Amino acid sequence: MSARRLLQLVLLVQASAALGIALAAIRWFDAGPWAAAALGCGSVALVRLLINMNNFVLAAFFASPTPPEFRLNPLRALHLLAEEFRASMVYTSWTMPWAREGLRVHAGSAAVPVLLVHGYGCNSGYWAHLLPRLDRARISHATVDLLPVTADIEHYVAQVERAAEALRSATGAAQIAIVAHSMGGLVTRAWLRRHGSARVLRVLTLGTPHFGTGLANFGLGVNAAQMRWKGGMPCDWLRQLDADEDAQRRALFTSIFSHHDNIISPQTSSLLPGARNLAFGGVGHVALGRNPRILDTVMTELAALKTGDPLPA
Repeated sequence: MSARRLLQLVLLVQASAALGIALAAIRWFDAGPWAAAALGCGSVALVRLLINMNNFVLAAFFASPTPPEFRLNPLRALHLLAEEFRASMVYTSWTMPWAREGLRVHAGSAAVPVLLVHGYGCNSGYWAHLLPRLDRARISHATVDLLPVTADIEHYVAQVERAAEALRSATGAAQIAIVAHSMGGLVTRAWLRRHGSARVLRVLTLGTPHFGTGLANFGLGVNAAQMRWKGGMPCDWLRQLDADEDAQRRALFTSIFSHHDNIISPQTSSLLPGARNLAFGGVGHVALGRNPRILDTVMTELAALKTGDPLPA
């Protein structure tokens, strides 16, 4: 099943639940239509909020120590939760249920084309906030929808290969850059292992569990099992992926991550030895795709590829 179809079903269930609660409020409590509708929608939103809060609780069991400079006061912690909840609602209720992979070419642009690879349970709709920035910078780009949702990570390699070649063919570029979120970074690494890195100039990963995450222990699918971190150790698949990479391959990567990631825990799992690692605080996992500080960093990294300037310190 695709993420698009799955999320459409989730929306249908949520709408049915909200309607059922509203009708019950009208019948049993003599509520007015507007009050009943608010109660139904509010109840669904509350459940979604509790799910988000539960992710933060689960992440705390596996969390790496937060460096002093990234610790949050209560107000910033509340902002972290609110931003993550808002991002989750926007993506799952608006951008991803209707998204389809696509290709956009800016003729005559000197910018390096970018392939966007989403994470677990998502699709190309995850990039809705980055795409307008790429268009304003006249950066040609393509998105890929990884199917099916719970497949082996190795299964996605052929899909990335097709998307990468389609982007290169459409733009005439010898090399591309890749921006990948979460599991998408592992898919990209698996693709590079199989097909080599000659066609890739840079890989930016956002919140990728390079060495696993404790929350994958609760996930469904072969891909979730390949991201597990248990007993203080990454799973066998991740250890083999690590062993198969040399210093030259790792130098292609910039790993962007948050010390407050509520899905990737321990958060230092995103630290990739030999890569350029950029740490942030106060940003949740889903919000990485729409947080202005993160998107500014992504665009700065891509702009350096266009100009040939050294990457900023």
